[in-house]
Amino acid sequence: MLLAIDVGNTNIVFALCDGNVIAQRWRISTDGQRTADEYAVWLHQLMALEGVAMGSVDAAIISTVVPQTLFNLQRLCRKYFSVEPEVVAIGAINLGLTIALPNPAEVGADRLVNAVAAHALWPGNLIIVDFGTATTFDVVSANGAYQGGAIAPGINLSMDALYQAAAKLPRIAVEPPPGNQGAIGKGTVHAMQSGVFWGYVGLIEGLVTRLSQEIVGPVTVIATGGLATLFQRHTTAIAHVDGDLTIKGLIRLHQLNAKNPT
Repeated sequence: MLLAIDVGNTNIVFALCDGNVIAQRWRISTDGQRTADEYAVWLHQLMALEGVAMGSVDAAIISTVVPQTLFNLQRLCRKYFSVEPEVVAIGAINLGLTIALPNPAEVGADRLVNAVAAHALWPGNLIIVDFGTATTFDVVSANGAYQGGAIAPGINLSMDALYQAAAKLPRIAVEPPPGNQGAIGKGTVHAMQSGVFWGYVGLIEGLVTRLSQEIVGPVTVIATGGLATLFQRHTTAIAHVDGDLTIKGLIRLHQLNAKNPT
């Protein structure tokens, strides 16, 4: 089985994959100081609960946007799973995409992995929206060229900043105003829900429109991340949602490099 490890700024997802099937997934908060031994104890307990032996892992791949986590995750794979992990990085792995940028090394591993998965799953020009700590918009052409994109503050990050900087504003959940209440807030919470939620819908629609204007031909918009389904229900800008896009990208990259090692 493949152990796919996706390190984000907030959480790390560990997924056990049997071929193209994601058999198990577990999540832990990202901590650059966590040791390989700590990861191993945590994973061993979770795998035992599911009746999975650590010896069933025969390959691993790591994507990380937090460089300080890489050493201990590599050590985890080597010491406890006896495998040498593939690491998603420009020049270190066959991406199956061309990177049409002046400085390809600047692109985050998570954005590349999402692009790989989306290009493998959907034809044509694509915009991939990932609702994470930051909200990223990535453009992939129909012929598999990563074109770049845009990075905006994640909605939870924006809400935390609003709550912390404004003494009289409460912390609210990410949701549209309830019932049939419109965009004009009739109270503080209603106004915040309208500004945060509908403001973010406007951000999504505005950036998708602007990016699409710079792309020749039709464009399909794919969304991933925890809030993707919520926002898809309230905008026509998003065509498809895939919550497992990043893990699917890691599976795809492992398959590409197993057949065509770089």
